[in-house]
Amino acid sequence: MQRQYTVYLQSFISRPCVRMFSSLKLRVGEVLLPGDEFSFDTADRLSLTEAVKAEKVVCGPGLRRSGDRLLVCKSGVLRHKEPNTFWMDSQQRRYVPAKGESIIGIVTVKSGDVFKVDFGGSEQASLSYLAFEGATKRNRPNVQVGDLVFAQFVLANKDMEPELVCVDSSGRANGMGVFGGGGLLFSVSLGLVRRLLAPHSEILTDLQQLFPCELVVGMNGRLWVKSSTVQQTLVISNLLQSCDTMTAQQRQQLFRRVAQGAL
Repeated sequence: MQRQYTVYLQSFISRPCVRMFSSLKLRVGEVLLPGDEFSFDTADRLSLTEAVKAEKVVCGPGLRRSGDRLLVCKSGVLRHKEPNTFWMDSQQRRYVPAKGESIIGIVTVKSGDVFKVDFGGSEQASLSYLAFEGATKRNRPNVQVGDLVFAQFVLANKDMEPELVCVDSSGRANGMGVFGGGGLLFSVSLGLVRRLLAPHSEILTDLQQLFPCELVVGMNGRLWVKSSTVQQTLVISNLLQSCDTMTAQQRQQLFRRVAQGAL
């Protein structure tokens, strides 16, 4: 009787255990297409005698959870960041706003207490004149149509108009606000933006050794650069746009030729 009860208990508890983590790590660095999926391994079973450690997978851009499956919804290269974050690295240029991301926008409309800002999305975002450091009803910021602003999303919902601010949670500008005097604005892919914003970015390190410059990077794929001369500013712009489709070895060869004056 006891044996029958044990067998019944095992069959009741034994169920498929999610093993996406190991299968995802095996595909890191490979090119995946929309429609590819990862699912649990039905051969894995929970044991009554051995402890099974649950693996939690954090899905980044290009991956989506659907029940017990992990679906690829964007073509690109699968990337991994310790301990358990995965995302698709692609050459996408269409930007979808997300709360907390900093972008470079262009003021297009000045209407009453609100500015309209173009950030390259499907619609424009709103920016209140009170969303600047030290701004009050009497002390309004000097913002004109055509100005560049470095701002952060506080509201990014598909059913509502995006909203920007130029202050952090403590009310400080922290580098945000109107900028852009004398520089050059251009666009790159979102993949290159993530590479530039990565800690200890090799591209920025190599670039600073060539030409000291001011560089503002927006998560919406816009870059603003200013160097000591107009010629150097144009060279930096061309170098960054070329890095979009180059490997690390090709980029190093290009930077070496520029340093030697071959280009």
